[in-house]
Amino acid sequence: MLTRKQLELLELIDERMKRDGVPPSFDEMKDALNLRSKSGIHRLITALEERGFIRRLAHRARAIEVVRMPEALEKRVPEVIDGGAPVAAPAQPARAMPVHEVHALELPVMGRIAAGTPIEAISEVSRHVAVPGSMLGGKGDHYALEVRGDSMIEAGIHDGDIVVIREQTTADNGDIVVALVEGQEATLKRFRRQRGMIALEAANPAYETRVLRDDQVAVQGRLVGLIRSY
Repeated sequence: MLTRKQLELLELIDERMKRDGVPPSFDEMKDALNLRSKSGIHRLITALEERGFIRRLAHRARAIEVVRMPEALEKRVPEVIDGGAPVAAPAQPARAMPVHEVHALELPVMGRIAAGTPIEAISEVSRHVAVPGSMLGGKGDHYALEVRGDSMIEAGIHDGDIVVIREQTTADNGDIVVALVEGQEATLKRFRRQRGMIALEAANPAYETRVLRDDQVAVQGRLVGLIRSY
């Protein structure tokens, strides 16, 4: 049985993995659960791992995989209100589930993106990669990039990963974006607008946040998914 905070954290991780393909940062977990320090998050994650709900990948900083959700959540079904009395969906007989063909799209891999020191702007297709259609989660043009560097490691993004990007020119605070710096350098960072300036934040304390003028930064897309080979 999970405590309320453990359940809240598990649902947060599961929701963010489904939406962005990467788990939330420890700071985001702390803020979402209204905890004062990251040590509380560490304790909750350890408890979830000991109970078999999540798995931390060895030798990877804060790479988390959701193994299962509580049965009460998995079995939850919509209720139909009929005369004030909820009517649960009818029980289905136990049986094997059919395997359906997964819809996938071929996306161009536009080269490499720096999760560290910015590199030259990316413009040429180096190859293509198959991406599940469910990962894209919306309309619009998409492309993929190979990550080089470790500045986003605490956001679960590692050197060699393939990131899936939805092409767009705007971003909300907290989004992980492909940013073009001064028309020459492309980098993968968390976007924040601060008092008329743009902050490009790393997810690794070894890297400093870059603060630039609005006219020095052009958003080229937002992270929507991640593919990792083992």
